[in-house]
Amino acid sequence: MTIRMKDIAQDLGVSVITVSKALRNHRDISAATKARVLKRVEELNYRPNYAARALVTGRSHSIGLIVPELVNSFFSEVAKGLARVLSKSGFSLLISSAEADPEVEKAAIDQLLARRVDALLIASSQWTVEAFRRVEEAKVPYILLDRSFVGLPANFVGVDDVRVGTMATEHLLEIGCRTIAHISGRRISTASGRLTGYKQALAAHGLPCNPEYIILDDRIEESTHVEGYEAAVKLLKLNPRPDAIFCSNDAIAIGAMAAILDAGLRIPDDVALVGCANLQYDNFLRVPLTSVDQQSVAIGQRAARLAIRLITSDRTLPPKTILLDPKLVIRDSTKKLPPAQT
Repeated sequence: MTIRMKDIAQDLGVSVITVSKALRNHRDISAATKARVLKRVEELNYRPNYAARALVTGRSHSIGLIVPELVNSFFSEVAKGLARVLSKSGFSLLISSAEADPEVEKAAIDQLLARRVDALLIASSQWTVEAFRRVEEAKVPYILLDRSFVGLPANFVGVDDVRVGTMATEHLLEIGCRTIAHISGRRISTASGRLTGYKQALAAHGLPCNPEYIILDDRIEESTHVEGYEAAVKLLKLNPRPDAIFCSNDAIAIGAMAAILDAGLRIPDDVALVGCANLQYDNFLRVPLTSVDQQSVAIGQRAARLAIRLITSDRTLPPKTILLDPKLVIRDSTKKLPPAQT
């Protein structure tokens, strides 16, 4: 027999509203009542009928997440942070991979809107804001993750990418590097912000910004070690050879690391290397990688709390920007040995 919320309420001698609030972790009921309800829910193996609830409340209690690629552990960590918060508040998370393809992303947006998600969270690969206009027309709140758009007043959770670029480049300058190259994509906001930070750090130290030492490639808008390898090979042929490379993400840095080592050079003594994202496996690479940590799990947690606030508010809230502080994690790829004593 199917157990209904009404059955649990009658069994415990409470109202259906009380049972509903306990399931949604609402603050209006006491801890003792909530514990009593949840204990009976578990005993009866009750499962909420979300379709029926959606008809009554107008909410599906689901939130959609669109990421460029699922194999990138940065976005996996963001999703982990989201799920931690959403599950405690009775929301489910629907995840879609856009495969770094704007057209696939547009289709994913349409599919999630058709599923009547209560909010959309998007780490976008788009080059224009057209797709977001469609979300606005559907009156579904949305939050941009990691990547923003100039001129689009939207909710955003991420880091200050200019600060990321400045932080990485300043670290390389502090360890004595002076010919610092940069590898990045071209279109997305993370790439442009980190490039700006790189340039600002060089200018602050009175160093020239030579275009030859900057490789911007549309093929590496997303994390890819193959193009990172090819870009590093080009940089290593320059005269003078760069003594450091700042890569806009860790996957690019992994490709650059392979190119440096294949050229018979030492990291960091010949070429120091910094990435961005602080992926879980950075400490286990051939040379443990120094990287800027964007607090990926915290991005997911903060975005989840903002999404719930947008959904449950009885009025339209103005767009909110949440910037987390990036942190530099120093590993062997920038730990230069002191000069030998003579």
